[in-house]
Amino acid sequence: MTLVQYDTFRVLLTICACSAAYCFVVGQLTHNYSQMDKLWSLLPIAYAWVIAAKGGMTRLLVIYALVVTAWGIRLTINFARKGAYSLRFWEGKEDYRWSIVHASPIFKSNFAWALFNFFFISIYQNMLVLAICLPAWAAMHSNTAFSTVQIIGLVAAVLFLILETVSDEYQWNYHKKKNQLLENNKLEDLPYPYNLGFNVTGPWGRMRHPNYLGEQGIWLSLYFFAMGAKLDITLAGPLLLILLFIGSSTLGEAISSKKYPAYASYIQQVKKYIPIRKFKA
Repeated sequence: MTLVQYDTFRVLLTICACSAAYCFVVGQLTHNYSQMDKLWSLLPIAYAWVIAAKGGMTRLLVIYALVVTAWGIRLTINFARKGAYSLRFWEGKEDYRWSIVHASPIFKSNFAWALFNFFFISIYQNMLVLAICLPAWAAMHSNTAFSTVQIIGLVAAVLFLILETVSDEYQWNYHKKKNQLLENNKLEDLPYPYNLGFNVTGPWGRMRHPNYLGEQGIWLSLYFFAMGAKLDITLAGPLLLILLFIGSSTLGEAISSKKYPAYASYIQQVKKYIPIRKFKA
């Protein structure tokens, strides 16, 4: 680790610690536990540009930061239109999954939930968001021409970003139309595919989680863009993100299976990330 990397890591860790403290305190005071959700798309932008600035604004670091910025803008807009942000930043709509997790018997005690908020929501997720950006930090000393692996990584990251953007639009348009129709009708009386309750339009008809595929793919691709073919400890960040999405997708599918009768058939027909078959109701 060079002196510049050490100084940069100290700045990054300070931002991470302040964010974790904010998320815990504000979450406990307001009972809105989506504080980290609102920062998830913003912190990587800050981390990427701190690394780029400290690293001398090299071509690799600037391109990395630009891709992360595009990713963050997309995710922020998508989260904002769901009502997550407010002028009073600690307010806004909470992710519905937190209330479901909170209702679990293991969190019957307020103390148990406070521990979960402290260690998982506030500390672990903040550390994970920092970890997925560390490949750029590890590559601060790199100033050579891009290798074939790096170019492939950059192209893949852009393609995954496009997949996420398209998937979000299909998801948003589907649920917006479904909710409009539900104002005067019951779910079972809606036309197909809105009567299913879950989205099967666009990429969602061939993959159960195209947005998750894009999210995991972006950060894994950015690792290879930063590090090339070199395997480094900073690969742990993208790999831990994949583990997080395993849990998140499992929880989401359990919720959808209880809400929508046709979801079991959707799971049987359509793979999570591999577009082999198209869903047929």
